[in-house]
Amino acid sequence: MFPIGVHSEAEAVLCPIRMILSKVTGKWQIIIVLCLEDGPMRFAEIKRTVGDITQRVLTENLRSLERDGHIARTVFPGPPIAVSYELTERGRAFVEALKPVLYWSANHLEPVKASRAAYDAEHAK
Repeated sequence: MFPIGVHSEAEAVLCPIRMILSKVTGKWQIIIVLCLEDGPMRFAEIKRTVGDITQRVLTENLRSLERDGHIARTVFPGPPIAVSYELTERGRAFVEALKPVLYWSANHLEPVKASRAAYDAEHAK
């Protein structure tokens, strides 16, 4: 088993597994890197593709992914100024690492839904 246990908050901050996974496994980060899998996109394209994300949340997540080196932001001089985002090598490696989880999720959706329905019916009493 990977060393995931810690004894203090100070240890948690230094844990590489927690440091990395807490940043890239959030709902939005995964969706954003998957949006960029096929190539660079502008902010509005990402927002349209994701659909249910606010401009503020998208901006925060793009900055976080850029800060950690998963995506690159390129500014093209204008007028008008254009900005695009694309995966870095690290970001592409992350997408490749995610694919087995994505396939697993797709293949297990119906059994999970059935388990949820059974659980909800049992605990509704």
